[in-house]
Amino acid sequence: MADSSFDIVSKVDRQEVDNALNQASKEVEQRYDFRGVGAEIKWTGDSILMSANSADRVLAILDVFESKLIKRGISLKAIDAGEKEPQPSGKEYRLAASLKEGLSGEPAKKVTKIIREEGPKGVKTQITGDEVRVTSKSRDDLQAVQALLKGSDLDVALQFTNYR
Repeated sequence: MADSSFDIVSKVDRQEVDNALNQASKEVEQRYDFRGVGAEIKWTGDSILMSANSADRVLAILDVFESKLIKRGISLKAIDAGEKEPQPSGKEYRLAASLKEGLSGEPAKKVTKIIREEGPKGVKTQITGDEVRVTSKSRDDLQAVQALLKGSDLDVALQFTNYR
């Protein structure tokens, strides 16, 4: 019997992020506590820029955006807002957040190390580009690896694809 396999990837559905950003933008425009403070959230290239006249309001915008992401099923691990410290820029405060995509370098090595040390014995891993391929003769072992990774505390949002 052939080996079973699946891929571990870290991808973000940009359309869902865009929808969440549009919803957050509408809520920021309509909420009473954001009126007249220059509060906004928008795309700037590949990053998301939140700005307002005080640091607390920028963090409130981030909170609104994160709640919209959760409702759309996007992990908060996929958004990198740095230290979550809004930086003063003239008369306003700004916070930039970017999307984290791809399993390359250190996160991929962490995933393979967890599987090697704590996973079932007959499981093999291979890093290819920005994904990790996991193979085994037993599908039960592959499901055990998925459960292990879902329970681990990694700072990357993981998805499992190409289950064969």
